[in-house]
Amino acid sequence: MPEARDIILIGGSAGSYSLIINILESIPFNISSAIVVVIHRNDKYPTQIEKSLSLKLKRAILPAEDKVIIENNNIYFAPPGYHLLVEPNHTFSLDISDPVNFSRPSIDVLFESAAEVYTDRCTAFLLSGANNDGAYGIKRVEHFGGTTIIQDPLDALIDTMPSSAITTSSKAKVLKNKQIINYFCSIK
Repeated sequence: MPEARDIILIGGSAGSYSLIINILESIPFNISSAIVVVIHRNDKYPTQIEKSLSLKLKRAILPAEDKVIIENNNIYFAPPGYHLLVEPNHTFSLDISDPVNFSRPSIDVLFESAAEVYTDRCTAFLLSGANNDGAYGIKRVEHFGGTTIIQDPLDALIDTMPSSAITTSSKAKVLKNKQIINYFCSIK
């Protein structure tokens, strides 16, 4: 697969998992972007999200690994216990520095680093969650010319994250769950 020129980020926490599944189910099988998902997971409790989603969706869902080139048509998940960063050479970097907004992986960390590298070729979605993680990252994506989309707080199971991002954003589209899924159905 060729190196991804475009990146789509999805950040979510409490209450976002069902929507993330619906999003992933709607993605066409051949896309010219990489998709990177960060959800708040506790590294003390092992999960098999990537493996179970790969089986369910019949496509590779990969854990992001240190120094791996970000490729088109791949869906990556940030591993629990690590911040996930995007490096200037379009590879991932894993970091164990302090939690940000009580979270590691942090949505802000991924959004900020990806925005600096992919600039206007970065699209970030922020979904349901119970803290402010992602609000600053949304602002940074906008600063570097990327596109930002926030789940409508009325559709979020927990509206803290989307509501917080709406107050910091100057350009984000606020979409209902169905509109978000429709967006992913139409990506190429």
